[in-house]
Amino acid sequence: MQYKGDLDFAKALDRNDELRSFRHEFHFPQRNGRDAIYLCGNSLGLQPKNTRDYLEKELKSWQENAVEGHFSGSHPWVSYHEHTKETLAALVGAKTTEVVSMNNLTTNLHLMLASFYQPNGVRRKILIEGGAFPSDHYAAESHMRRMGVDPDENLICLKPRQGELYTTEEIVQAIKEAGDSLSLVLLPGIQYYTGQSFDLKAISEAAHSVGAFAGFDHAHAIGNIPMNLHEDDVDFAVWCTYKYLNSGPGSVSGIFVHEKHSADPNFPKLTGWWGHEPKTRFEMNNHFKPALGADAWMLSNMNILSMAAHRASLDVFARAGIQKLRDKSLQLTGFLEFLLKSDPVVSERIKILTPTDPEQRGCQLSIFLTQDGKEIFEQLIEKGVILDWREPNVIRVAPTPLYNRFEDVWDFYSILRGIFAC
Repeated sequence: MQYKGDLDFAKALDRNDELRSFRHEFHFPQRNGRDAIYLCGNSLGLQPKNTRDYLEKELKSWQENAVEGHFSGSHPWVSYHEHTKETLAALVGAKTTEVVSMNNLTTNLHLMLASFYQPNGVRRKILIEGGAFPSDHYAAESHMRRMGVDPDENLICLKPRQGELYTTEEIVQAIKEAGDSLSLVLLPGIQYYTGQSFDLKAISEAAHSVGAFAGFDHAHAIGNIPMNLHEDDVDFAVWCTYKYLNSGPGSVSGIFVHEKHSADPNFPKLTGWWGHEPKTRFEMNNHFKPALGADAWMLSNMNILSMAAHRASLDVFARAGIQKLRDKSLQLTGFLEFLLKSDPVVSERIKILTPTDPEQRGCQLSIFLTQDGKEIFEQLIEKGVILDWREPNVIRVAPTPLYNRFEDVWDFYSILRGIFAC
């Protein structure tokens, strides 16, 4: 697309946007007497307007049915998680049996590590990215210590050879260099700080070639970019749902487990009664029989109110479709990049850390401010722009295709330029 640096061009793109009606399905915080310019879906997604209805339906069921709500009504609680499977599978490129909504992100990561970190002999190492999100780093370290493995010697914190970004080749090379000593590769689908996406297929192939597992944290990828976890032969993945999936603060998480592992009833896992095969779960005989697929990793009955909010947003995604969202996202983020780079007033004061190749990023651009970073961020907030700050001197800007307009991108750029021009 040939972009133009003016407001009329942005408005024309909005008029021709086939997804434009979805914006009206979300609540926007108010700032300075108008809708905020909300570019922070990478941190917390906006509330869908249908969320209240979904929650109130389950509150009413609780009120009217009490314990019988587990087995009565249009969406009995005992099987409520099943209603999220189809859309989740479409979002991550999986079979419905390979995904399930449950727990929160770090809990699920611990569950996956308990299954997929299996140190044996010299095979003891975990490879993560240097500067991993703290929870991922902590989880990897804690499982190593639990297994009597020294993280100082066996946790490979891979750093890019140049600058902030990795190449697929250097990741693959690091995996092959670790060789027989490598037990697990644990990387993000999209790196939270830079916004760089990773080649899941190439990384998984490299891990398997040396006998290691490949797992991914998709907190910043799910609902942002299309994925093909099954075909890419990923072993496991975890994600949260409060960012691009708009399921509410601290809402339910989810997992993917490839069927080649879940089909093995003896594959190691931490077990709970909700992971037991549903038909005999309530016989309470204390002989664990795993449920089908990823459901075998479930521990307890789900938080229905959190799940209701999750289902409300997933139903919006089902109507929009991840590929159409991706197509719009490429244009939105491309327009933002064009405005920032083509204006000398702006471009001389910033550095974009995120890859310029659209195939190596989602909708987030991480912008390094060369001076007065925190002051500029605070001025943006005062002027009604909501985004987030990361040390040192980085603002993450995420034009989200479900509810952001091209005009939002223009408004952010215009305000930022005005601050720089003062």
